[in-house]
Amino acid sequence: MDGSLDGKTAVVTGAGSGIGKAAARMLAENGVRVGLFDMDTSALEQTAAEIAKAGGSAMAVKVDVTDSSQLKQGYRQVLDAFGRLDIVFANAGINGMLSPIEHLSDEDWDKTLGTNAKGTFLTVKFAIPHMKERGGSIIITSSINGNRTFSGFGMSAYSASKAAQTAFGKMAALELSAYRIRVNIVCPGGIETNIDERTKKDEEHLAEITIPKIFPEGQHPLKGRPGKPEDVASIVCFLASDASGHMSGSVLYADGAETLL
Repeated sequence: MDGSLDGKTAVVTGAGSGIGKAAARMLAENGVRVGLFDMDTSALEQTAAEIAKAGGSAMAVKVDVTDSSQLKQGYRQVLDAFGRLDIVFANAGINGMLSPIEHLSDEDWDKTLGTNAKGTFLTVKFAIPHMKERGGSIIITSSINGNRTFSGFGMSAYSASKAAQTAFGKMAALELSAYRIRVNIVCPGGIETNIDERTKKDEEHLAEITIPKIFPEGQHPLKGRPGKPEDVASIVCFLASDASGHMSGSVLYADGAETLL
């Protein structure tokens, strides 16, 4: 980085694992004080401990991003501890239930859209009052699904939520430009995280709608494997820094050319 991150404060949602954890650690390595938001207390504490061991500064706050009161309190705790808010990485999300539209329950639809789309909206909404005076950077984790890829069978709710995040990010970029708050969107492809372990699949009915896909050898052309969380974290750090100071409303794809197949 160019040193422009040193001394700033960030909030990272979904900081207990995967991309969120990698981004929190990398931001801390660049001198950022990090507020870690997640629902998994033990995972949060582990991330905070790793940052502290490496010489960084972080605080763990248990937050459900779909809960307005928890988010507002979480931001207040970060402001009380660090005195300012410069960067928000709205990363928390779930795959939800993978099921054909015909068999997808409205409860599962609401849970996926609620966590991903509403959670992003609330994360940004409650950050604005703390950022509008001096500006800052907001980064949203969307996905190739719903933006470049539409062959994730059973992922209609997930893809809809990810398309919504991208549209919301662009709307926010223009609206918040008056406050010098930049908003950009990262769309990862296949990344090695543990999100699949928490994904539920309606295996019986998915077989009814799945269309076979045949890829050339190497589904991930650039490296021959899925990306690492750090591959996305480095983009987040760039978007958080002054090096990307003229970027807002941009969508960056981190997929190793996967979606060009």
